[in-house]
Formats: sequence, structure tokens, C-alpha cells
Amino acid sequence: MTQRLARVCTTYLRQQRQSTKHVDNRITPTVWTCGLKGFGTSHKSSDGDDDGPEAPAPPGPTFPRFSRGSSLFGRRRPLSPLERVSQLLPQDSLSKEVWELRESRSLEEAETEEQSQKGPTTGEDHLDVQSPRDDRDVDAQDALIQGEETQEQSRRTGAMERVMCFGEALLAEYRRNRRLEFRKMFQLQEGMKLQSNWGVIPHQDIAGRPAGTVLRTSLGLPMLLRRPSLEEFTLFMRRGPAIAYPKDATAMLMMMDVSEGDIVLESGSGSGAMSLFLSRAVGSRGSVLSVEVREDHHKRSILNYQRWRSTWKLRRGEEWPDNVHFHHGDLINSAPLLAGRSFNSVALDMVSPHLALPSVVPHLHNGTICAVYLANVTQIIDLLEGLRCSSLPLVCERIIEVQYRDWLLGPSLKKDGTFNQRRPISEENVDGEEDVSTDEEKEELTSSKQAPFGSVPYIARPHPEQLGHTAFLVKLRKILK
Repeated sequence: MTQRLARVCTTYLRQQRQSTKHVDNRITPTVWTCGLKGFGTSHKSSDGDDDGPEAPAPPGPTFPRFSRGSSLFGRRRPLSPLERVSQLLPQDSLSKEVWELRESRSLEEAETEEQSQKGPTTGEDHLDVQSPRDDRDVDAQDALIQGEETQEQSRRTGAMERVMCFGEALLAEYRRNRRLEFRKMFQLQEGMKLQSNWGVIPHQDIAGRPAGTVLRTSLGLPMLLRRPSLEEFTLFMRRGPAIAYPKDATAMLMMMDVSEGDIVLESGSGSGAMSLFLSRAVGSRGSVLSVEVREDHHKRSILNYQRWRSTWKLRRGEEWPDNVHFHHGDLINSAPLLAGRSFNSVALDMVSPHLALPSVVPHLHNGTICAVYLANVTQIIDLLEGLRCSSLPLVCERIIEVQYRDWLLGPSLKKDGTFNQRRPISEENVDGEEDVSTDEEKEELTSSKQAPFGSVPYIARPHPEQLGHTAFLVKLRKILK
């Protein structure tokens, strides 16, 4: 479209010059204007029927004349944004820089015209000529557009799913009649097999498959293989002492109001469950100092923490933040360890936490929380007595016990495995008469494929295996007395 328009304008320009030369033997420059109605460069009608003498040009922005080089090659040099804007403004309001830019442009066109006069053109009459600089600009723009499209596509589709590979921790599940019969967390290793009472699956068959795959065991039973969450990892990992259960750990995190970038003190590393939850809460900009008095528990917590970090790297392709610093020692006598430190919150899982509070409270920010994890009510009594007899600026705000109740909810089944059906209320059933139905109607009611929506009754009851008492959570806040 642009080349065709340039050819029309060039032809019309030559005709005007020839007609003017025959009239007064001199060339009169013609000013080309661009109106708002179209792309024409003449002030005449857009139909092109008016061939009479030129009329005065209407006021408006003017464009420079086409050079000889433009008429030869059929395409002008691309205009810069400053040149485009300057052509839309009144000529009197243009600055000195704009006029200098126009002069440099005229010099470039003159050089192009001289080069075209030196050597004859070959091939087609109209060719697109661009400088190497223009080619580089076009390539840079294409690369920028392609990069933006790639970023937009990755933002919409998200990260690419990774298949299960050797070295990461996986979880195997087997359910029968919607009831969990088997669950085991294991590490995928080359040459090993997943052993269970429901069959064997070689690890080689698992590697390279996406998470959530269902494979058949050697006995032909379906086994679900997937990646464990952090909650499931803490429940199935190897333990030394009892762990802080996820239901209690999440409640403690809410109590302490832990956010990204916080510095948290933990006493009682145990098996490392609470350390993992704190590590995820504070993020890469925060840190956790975990103190454990027993050496075996200290080693176990470090192993579980490192195992989760390696599993996370294989799963996501990125490093889990190395923000937990484990220390073997007694918090009661750890004044040198805490010297010069301050904490946004404190989590204590100790037998006698009231003995460690005098060493911890001075390093706790004012108005922040110290959450205490206690298993027995007698420990709570000792803690409150210790606060009453001491002059520590702590206030007990809350003592809670977190309880979850699992429920079983499913459709009502018969002994043969078919669904029970809801029977509509009719006059015959109200009068106590027997409901007479054909064999086809009975088969339709017992068929699970033909059961319409809302026709199957459901049974709900608490799960027979309930998690009992785990711990009490005490919320202490530091104040200024």
C-alpha cells in the first residue's frame, strides 16, 4: 500500500513539473498536504478528477517533498517519532533541534540521490532499500516482541510439569472401596522395588512418569504414586521424638504472626517438623535459629531438613531457602548464643519452658508473641506459676487445644456393590401395601450407570479412627510494664 501510494505521488509530481515548465519556463515547488480524510498528498479531490490549475493549499500540517531517491526506489526512509510529531505541529512552534534533524535528513537524502545517479539500477524498478542500522533496529524489535510473547505464554501456562525422577521422595497409596488401605513414603532409587502386601512395583517403572500416575502392582491392584506435600512429609518422615503435628504447627504460626523476612527463635528442634514450617513461613529473606539439647534429636532434625531440600530441588528445579541454623545446646544456658540478636517471635517446645524464659524474653521484640507447645496440663500450671513469681513482662493471652474430626461421607451401597435408590413416597407405600415392580425396574434402580442425579442416598458419620489429644498451645505476649 505504501509503495503504491509513493508511485502515484511521484508520477503526479513529474506531471506537475512538466506542465509548470511549459508555462513560465521555470520549476515551481509544490507543497504537498495531508488532510484528515485520507492518505492523499494533494489538496485536490480524492477522486482525482480535477486536473485544473492548482488551488491554494488549505491550512494544516505539511510534509516534505519526495526526493529523487524516493521516486527511484519507491520507499522513503522510516520516520522517527520526533519527525512524525513535528509534522503535526505548526511550523513556527518547532524548536531548533527539530530543524537540525530535518537538515540532517535532507543531507542523507541528497547522498542517496548522488549514489543512485552514479550507478544504474538493475532488476525491478521498485526495491526496498534499508540501511544496516534499520535492519538492526527491525531485528531488535522482532526479538523484543518475541521475548514478550514468550514471557506472556509462560505466565499463562505456568511452570512446566516435571516427571518423577530418582532421588526424590514419593508417596504410594492404595484405596479399596473408598477406604485407605495402604500409604507409604519412600525414596525413588534405581534398582529398588516398592514392596507391599498388595504387590510389588519396580522403581524403574515409576521414574520418568508424571506425578499422580496410577500403576498396577504385581498382583494387578492399582497403586497411586504422587509427590507428598510438606504436611505429609512431616507425618511420614523418620522421627526421633514426637513431632509437632501440622494442625498444631499451623495454629502456632498464626499465633506468632510469622511473615516473610522474620527472624524466629525455636527451642526443641525434635525431628525438624516445626523447623520446616518456620522455614517456609519466613522465606529466603528471613532466618530461623533452632536450638536442641539432645544430640540425637539434633542430628535427626538436620537430616530431615536436608532431605526435604533435596527433594524440593528435584521437584521444582530450584533451591529451598537454606534459612534454618541448627544449634546443639541448652537454651537455658545459651546467653552467649543469643548475645546481640533480636527476634520477631519465639516458639518453645520444652519440658520446662519457664526456666528458659528469663534468657529469651530480653531478645524478644516488644509486643510480639512467644508460643509454647506443652503436652500436659501440669506443664501449663508450672508455666503460669513461673510467670507469677517472676517479673518478666509477659502476659498469657490464650490457652487452646486444636482438635480435628475426620468424617466419612459416601453413597449408600448394597452388599453386591450397587447403589441403593431413594424410593418416592406413594399412596401404596403409605397404606402399607407392598411395592410391586418388574424386574426391569429393579435392574434400572440398582444400576449405577443409569442412576439419575439426586436418586442415590448418602451416609455420613465420623471416621472411626480419630486423632486424639496432641498438645496445648499457650500464647504469651511481651509488653512494657
